Amino acid sequence: MNKNKIISETRSLFIIVLIALTLKVTLIEAYIVPTGSMEKTIMVGDFLIGNRFVYGMRTPDWIGIPYTDIGFSIPYYRFPEFKKPHQGDVIIFKYPRDPHLKYVKRCIAEPGDTLEIINRKVFVNGIEFELPEHGRFIRPMDDPRKRDPNIFLGKGNKDNFSQLVLPKKGDKISIHPETALLVMQLMLFDGHNLTLKSQNHEYEFTMIDPTDLYRRKNSYDVFDNYYPNGNLINPWSTNMPRGELLFDGQPIMDINEYIVEQNYFWAMGDNRDNSLDSRFWGFVPEDHILGEALFTYMSLNLDTWMPRFNRIGTIID
Repeated sequence: MNKNKIISETRSLFIIVLIALTLKVTLIEAYIVPTGSMEKTIMVGDFLIGNRFVYGMRTPDWIGIPYTDIGFSIPYYRFPEFKKPHQGDVIIFKYPRDPHLKYVKRCIAEPGDTLEIINRKVFVNGIEFELPEHGRFIRPMDDPRKRDPNIFLGKGNKDNFSQLVLPKKGDKISIHPETALLVMQLMLFDGHNLTLKSQNHEYEFTMIDPTDLYRRKNSYDVFDNYYPNGNLINPWSTNMPRGELLFDGQPIMDINEYIVEQNYFWAMGDNRDNSLDSRFWGFVPEDHILGEALFTYMSLNLDTWMPRFNRIGTIID
């Protein structure tokens, strides 16, 4: 094989790979479902096709080695959307507490909506959002009096969640002790810098949870970067040093209100008792939403590794 032919074939291969990657990050992408949080709408082992342009095609925002954290973020551009995510859509998004993970959940509530859960029934703006056709519960209902410390903002438990209004772009939220935890998370999602000065140390707040990093990496080293060993800290940490909180370098006590800079959504799994969703970690920022799940193009029973032919072509609704 002569040199010119090698160069020509290498160039052709590069163009093919470039086209494939461009399609992957802009138009469609394939996903495999590893958990049962959406059963039986989506099954463990389903391979999904996701529509990446319906909510606004976007250019890559990270360059690095696939399946690792080795890389760096880059500015991205989002094209105009064909539609906004709406209640009932099955959305694909970056997990807010570990953006390297992609989640598939059902959009339950939109920006500005009021959400409440009473004895497992979900109410949005006072109207019940009924459990989807293939949704289910697999465990007994939690007592309404029970408080689960893992629930977002201490709002109750997985089956009883006190009233909450979803932030929307332009909302003005007064800053005081009762809203501090909420506002801090919105500030971080909106791209601001939050730091805590304590004696001679400065700690940086992040929405990335070391527990979730450990779940993905299975390495205790991830905790070394977080307080008390490192300089990272989460807004919801129960153990943090005392000090002065700074918002983009300005004492947060000097700020009376925060103006929300993007829209936020609420997402839950159809398998309500087996879903790590907004009830536990909160809002889905609009800039984390990647696309909409369309259909299953392949499905494997991960216990037997046999194809489930009856799942192929299943439309996700």
